Amino acid sequence: MDLVLNRADYLQVGVTSQKTMKLLPASKSRTTQKVVIGDHDGVVTCFGMRKGEAVAVFKTLPGQKIARLELGGALNTPQEKIFIAAGSEIRGFTKRGKQFLSFETNLTECIKAMHVSGSDLFLSASYIYNHYRDCKDQHYYLSGDKINDVTCLPVERLPRITPVLACQDRVLRVLQGSDVMYEVEVPGPPSVLALHNGNGGDSGEDVLFGTSDGKLGLTQVTTSKPIHKWEIRNEKKRGGILCIDSFDIMGDGVKDLLVGRDDGMVEVYSFDDANEPVLQFDQMLSESVTSIQGGCVGKDSYDEIVVATYSGWITGLTTEPIHKESGPGEELKINQEMQNKIASLRSELEHLQYKVLQERENYQQASQSSRAKTAVSAISVNDKFTLNKDDASYSLILEVQTAIDNVLIQSNVPIDLLDVDKNSAVVSFSSCDSESNDNFLLATYRCQANTTRLELKIRSIEGQYGTLQAYVTPRVQPKICQVHQYDIKPLSLHQRTHFIDHNRKGEGVFKSDNISTISILKDVLSKEATKRKINLNILYEINEVSVKHTLKLIHPKLEYQLLLAKKVQLIDALKELQVHEGNTNFLIPEYRSILEEADHLQEEYKKQPAHLERLYGMITDLFIDKFKFKGTNVKTKVPLLLEILDSYDQNALIAFFDAA
Repeated sequence: MDLVLNRADYLQVGVTSQKTMKLLPASKSRTTQKVVIGDHDGVVTCFGMRKGEAVAVFKTLPGQKIARLELGGALNTPQEKIFIAAGSEIRGFTKRGKQFLSFETNLTECIKAMHVSGSDLFLSASYIYNHYRDCKDQHYYLSGDKINDVTCLPVERLPRITPVLACQDRVLRVLQGSDVMYEVEVPGPPSVLALHNGNGGDSGEDVLFGTSDGKLGLTQVTTSKPIHKWEIRNEKKRGGILCIDSFDIMGDGVKDLLVGRDDGMVEVYSFDDANEPVLQFDQMLSESVTSIQGGCVGKDSYDEIVVATYSGWITGLTTEPIHKESGPGEELKINQEMQNKIASLRSELEHLQYKVLQERENYQQASQSSRAKTAVSAISVNDKFTLNKDDASYSLILEVQTAIDNVLIQSNVPIDLLDVDKNSAVVSFSSCDSESNDNFLLATYRCQANTTRLELKIRSIEGQYGTLQAYVTPRVQPKICQVHQYDIKPLSLHQRTHFIDHNRKGEGVFKSDNISTISILKDVLSKEATKRKINLNILYEINEVSVKHTLKLIHPKLEYQLLLAKKVQLIDALKELQVHEGNTNFLIPEYRSILEEADHLQEEYKKQPAHLERLYGMITDLFIDKFKFKGTNVKTKVPLLLEILDSYDQNALIAFFDAA
């Protein structure tokens, strides 16, 4: 069946973090539910909808930034107690807003993730995991990499407590007490965890995970080993996953999978007869989706998907139709309701405009007073810098709660800025003197009005490492700028592996098909050891066959790019023939295919200079590094190598490598 959902914006609060919005359980089936949300101002807001208006149930005073919000309560009862994590403190509220808990954990780091189950509280900071029962410390674990989320298998269904940590090094760590029972390798850095169907599925052991590079999967966490059920690759190159929920929005009696991504995409997956997920619905919002829930908020009997966005909007995607059939009497009533709503909105808008003018005047007075040095515009920048292993590039995502005016990108190492289809900003480059001031790149992105999210694609050169800086200037008065720094690593296009021999002490063995990787490692390790005055003994063995093997691995990519150029050169001539003859029946299938795919081929060709340059660079580095290990400098032969590449033949290239 086709799923049709209509958008309704309910309320805006402050900037929100991941997983900070929940729907309180309804008293009866398919009746409206209350929404509770926490924001960066430290305010917990609970509201319901009445006649199309948001009506507050309670609202707390401002405080520390709220990093997580979860619902809890006694096991096997409605989960309607509200728990929030702010700083290193956990606070609890009833559904009426009365505070019943204030628990200072005394953690040295701020709490980043939380799971509540009965009297058990599972918390994680950046690297530290703690388990509390009745606010008393039970277990502790120090992770080797950042913990992004935490959950626990349902204790009411299983005879054991099994916490699961989502760690940045592409691993789910399954704990027993304070020890790791086993690790589950996943296809990307896991950013969010959720129990399948909200209760662990049929076995009670099924855990859903979403990754920061947009992949989604289900694994069964048994007592002895993981069982991978399914995985959805991110073929459409959508954003990273921030939130997951299970709810029967299709109305077929089976819970569907609701997914929110950091590029604003909302997705609904149903399950086929083989229990494999199938995409049924997707809709793009203008900013990242930090929380997602299924339920009923706007009107009784109409199910909906409720999402919270980064800037604090709570929005419903509801099954309630926009246009309803009605008789003459009802039409008059609807018109009157609409007029009342318009009048109410105008009144609210006038009040807000007056309030903005007042606050702006107060701010200007404060900035011109003796305390001017402390008067600054406070903005929050949500950023993410991740490796896309499929196309060997990095994504830099910058998101601000207000419109972005411009972003200046500066780098002290050579990098390429690649085109991004979603990016509507105008980019301009400034000339820089890389020899005197280490400036290899200065680029300014000027954003269109109301742009709150900017996505950039960057390609680095392995072996050249340094710092990339982004200067973000929002459209606020007075003008301010926030600087964010990102490390470009020596092996920036490599990623971690999990098969390591822990028996070796005091030595590292590095193996690669590509001799250039070993060359980069050798140079960086030598440089860092000299800087730290460490005595380092480096031995290496070079297998000549590996060079031919690497060239054979590069061959299909290089051949595709060169063949693409030849196809594009034929397009104009083939189009002329088509016009002259009136059809393409006389052409061989290969030429007909070129004409059919002409637009796609030309679009690919636009990106080609960057692709070819990268492949030429890899082959050139391979050539130089092969002879560097033999103590020979062959840089004078590079022009000859480039001539061979321009008239590419694989056998001729291999012969050149052997003869040089």
